[in-house]
Amino acid sequence: MTGSLPSIRGRLSRLVAVLALLWAVLATALVWWAVRSEVLELLDETLQDSADVLAEVLAAGPLPASGATRVVAASGSTSHFAWQLVDSRGHVLARSKLAPEQAFHGQVRHGIASTGEGWHSYGRPLGEATLYVAQTMAERRETMAAVGMASAGAALFVGLLCLWVLRARLGRELLPLQAFSSAVRQHDPMQPGSELPPVTRAELAPMHDAISDLGRRLSRRLANERAFTAHAAHALRTPLAGMDAQLAVALREAPPALQPRLLRTRQAAGRLARVVTALLTLFRSGVDLQREPVDVGAMLARLPMEGLVIEAPAGTAVAADADLLAAALINLVDNALRHGARTLRVEVVGNVVRLLDDGSGAPPQRIAELQQALGSQQYEGPAGLGLGLMLADIVARAHGGGVRLLPAPVGFGVELDLGGLPPTTS
Repeated sequence: MTGSLPSIRGRLSRLVAVLALLWAVLATALVWWAVRSEVLELLDETLQDSADVLAEVLAAGPLPASGATRVVAASGSTSHFAWQLVDSRGHVLARSKLAPEQAFHGQVRHGIASTGEGWHSYGRPLGEATLYVAQTMAERRETMAAVGMASAGAALFVGLLCLWVLRARLGRELLPLQAFSSAVRQHDPMQPGSELPPVTRAELAPMHDAISDLGRRLSRRLANERAFTAHAAHALRTPLAGMDAQLAVALREAPPALQPRLLRTRQAAGRLARVVTALLTLFRSGVDLQREPVDVGAMLARLPMEGLVIEAPAGTAVAADADLLAAALINLVDNALRHGARTLRVEVVGNVVRLLDDGSGAPPQRIAELQQALGSQQYEGPAGLGLGLMLADIVARAHGGGVRLLPAPVGFGVELDLGGLPPTTS
């Protein structure tokens, strides 16, 4: 959950942006439809009002006689409105300068009507004649375009404003989730008394309770597994020591023909004892590190490794938990023995321990598979990590480092990074 929070915020932001854009488009269309209807109605009412005013002016004097057309021009007029006074036979009695010489309509038309010559007119009776007041269609389209641009601009501005408000609101709404995500990232249910802080939003309470309950169940399960492993290892160590003692006596007393078989049996029992000792050490230590200067060469020299020469120069001290480091080294050295190693060279650089043996080693493809499994902690995957590498990686990760396999012309190389800083010497 913690790692995916930025992607969740990104998807929500994109969703908000798309919704805001769709809302702006829909709002623009609705506003345009409503404004268009209102503007057209307003323009038609303007034509009607203009016709009524003009009719009162013309009715105040004698109407023009048929046979002659009087052209009336308003000085400085740039209007796209025009008017005509037409008799019942379709003759133009009077017109404005912008009006055409022919009547707007061949037949008498009262009310709103459009002509085929690019005019939109309103006609009303005036005595025996008809008064037309008209506006060009180009003027109406220009007016509608201006209103449309204004409406689109306003809708776009409102849409962008809403997008900004929604994004800001979304950011504020996600702050509690971000804080909870950070708390989950820092929460370690394995630590005694570790609890998630209370949430500030009721919506996060079920998630908080579920994660807390999961942490408690994992902690109990891990504690039970550690206790079982520790008890099992402790219970096995005593009989294994007895087996080794009995096999040593039997090896001395057995006839020469049986000694190789007894020797192999004692070696297998010794390997099992080392694995049990490593498990007991690992699970007795738990997860609390007790870093101290540890001489790797001296620790390896104390391990019962028959048939293996360990080359460890002086000054091979690292800062590590002695018990955990012993568990890791026991298994790594045991791996070297099982693969035919006779010499083990130890190098220490900083707080990194390198083990290079002269055993049978592994092909590069196999080493790459093992390294990938170690990097992803797929201990039970198809790569088939052994117990030695798995325990070494667990110990290295507990110290804040990891295990890296080294390319070697002969044998096998392992680098155990123990994190932290090298020990100080006084």
